[in-house]
Amino acid sequence: MRRILIANRGEIARRVIATARRMGIETVAVHSDADADAGALHVREATLAFALGGTASADSYLRVDKLLAAARACGADAVHPGYGFLSEDAGFAQAVIGAGLTWIGPPPAAIRALGSKAAAKALAAARGVPCLPGYAGEDQSEARFIAEAARIGYPVMVKAVAGGGGRGMRLVAEAAGLPQALASARSEALAGFGHGELLIERAVRHPRHVEVQVFADAHGHAIHLGERDCSVQRRHQKIIEEAPSPAVDAALRERMGACAVALAQGAGYVGAGTVEFLLEGNDFYLMEMNTRLQVEHPVTEALTGLDLVEWQVRVARGEPLPLAQDQVRLRGHAIEVRLCAEDERFVPRTGHVRHLSAPPAAAFAPAPLRFDHALAEGLEVTPHYDAMLGKLVAHADTRAAAIDQLVAALARLEVLGLPTNRAFLIECLGDEVFRRGEALISWLSSDADRLCDLLYEKEQTAHDQCGLAVILTQNPSPLACPFAAPLRLRHRGETQALSVRVRPGGLEVAPHGAEPRGLDAVPLPDGAWMAGASGVSRRLRAVAVPLPSGHAGWHVQSGGVDWWVEDASFEPAAGDAAARAATELRAPFNGRVVAVKARVGQALAARETAVVVESMKLEHSLAPRAPARVAEVLVSEGQQVAPGQVLLRFAPEKDAA
Repeated sequence: MRRILIANRGEIARRVIATARRMGIETVAVHSDADADAGALHVREATLAFALGGTASADSYLRVDKLLAAARACGADAVHPGYGFLSEDAGFAQAVIGAGLTWIGPPPAAIRALGSKAAAKALAAARGVPCLPGYAGEDQSEARFIAEAARIGYPVMVKAVAGGGGRGMRLVAEAAGLPQALASARSEALAGFGHGELLIERAVRHPRHVEVQVFADAHGHAIHLGERDCSVQRRHQKIIEEAPSPAVDAALRERMGACAVALAQGAGYVGAGTVEFLLEGNDFYLMEMNTRLQVEHPVTEALTGLDLVEWQVRVARGEPLPLAQDQVRLRGHAIEVRLCAEDERFVPRTGHVRHLSAPPAAAFAPAPLRFDHALAEGLEVTPHYDAMLGKLVAHADTRAAAIDQLVAALARLEVLGLPTNRAFLIECLGDEVFRRGEALISWLSSDADRLCDLLYEKEQTAHDQCGLAVILTQNPSPLACPFAAPLRLRHRGETQALSVRVRPGGLEVAPHGAEPRGLDAVPLPDGAWMAGASGVSRRLRAVAVPLPSGHAGWHVQSGGVDWWVEDASFEPAAGDAAARAATELRAPFNGRVVAVKARVGQALAARETAVVVESMKLEHSLAPRAPARVAEVLVSEGQQVAPGQVLLRFAPEKDAA
């Protein structure tokens, strides 16, 4: 194996490049036009790069013909699929092998047997692996699903047969919600995987998500490398993963590992794979098998000290597994968090990385602290691909030490210019439910609002103390006057009217004519500032960001807190922004309109879906907050929309009545 083409992008492409370089193997990066325009790091780091063209996945990373053409043009003799995209597509694997290239993944027959959730469950049942009752038949009609759900009993889970990552998955509590869940899951599955087949199964009410890493070679040997607990999820997508699981002891690990290995061997599996289970008490049930390397594989690498990408390459070359089961050693505790371009309400966001500073960490190698990412200052995060920006992994002797190490690392990580879930992850890690090891899949469904409230309190405290310092440090010219000047500062939609006077080294601030207080700001050598009030100082970093309103705005970060500041001084005091918000539905992010449910003249109930927008490979239903009558529909299906763009206008309240 001399040169590997990586049929992927971003962080996982960089991950494969790092191991290949260490093994003396050249690499070929492929890229879409969107990634080329954004200055993608994987393109810069590979030996060669090939332009696939297009921006959407369907026109680039999902085009088998273009990928094979890239391999031919660049002289690659092997293909690594990464995860996502075509990594679990048996047709792609077969095409690679048919082109005379080495496929760094499981055999196409094993992908077919296990890549489909329905087929995997049938094989699992034959191998004695516990499965939940469900339906995964050829009849995909709504009527059949309704009948089968009634037989199984609610609640049920609707799942896409193909793919993974939580896409095409819906929890349905009662019969009335099933038709909409089927339609939505099918649409998302078609967009994400090109296949709309669904299955349903009985929903387990209080489970954990625990998965087992398996590895097999072409000589009939198969082992497992322990489990990972991936129960902390939002939108059925993981954001925190750890190993070992707080709920799994040695006996349970042996049982789950044996089932995972039996399933892999039953399918004639070769390479890296992950068998995912729902765990409730000591009972576990198969969810699916992912026939690829997982996003969270660094957790297992930290615990074992192994390079799983190197194992993939060696197994693909026909070598036997380097270790037998009794030689596998799991040391300490490892936790990974996924840094995503989204706000604390899990809404995906796009934008430019305007500042990046990471704590000292290894990249793509087992270490006490590891940061796998594809970030760089100036990088544009587009709506065309997944929202994940990177993964921060801590490894320590104990679970408590790993949590503390990860919290400290996240507090030092500076990513400014677009919203991320960095601060929310810190709240999750510090919460007593998580620290006690009691977080279930349902945890964030019930506790996310509570965590957000705590986050808001910290934001407000930081804003009250240092928000004005941003004006001084980032845009001092409007205040370069010895007289008090009016200033209106907005944070989270709330506007403060202030009187501000510049004094040496800082500001003198008087809210609404109250007693003035001092606010100091001292520059630091690295470009950050120390801002203080009432004797308390904190380090902050701020960058200017464009706002849809056209006003000056800044993204500010201080330790574990992010907040956004807008200078609304030149907006009329009795501005009509609130009135506009009541008569308009605007896009909260970049995306593509996949459905327009609303019609002119239609009376919409509060939170009734009006427009569905696909962004970062997920569908999002947008709705009015209060009852409204549609006056104008300004978008159509297939249209790209930008943040702040008006999608619908509603009739004034008196007309709607």
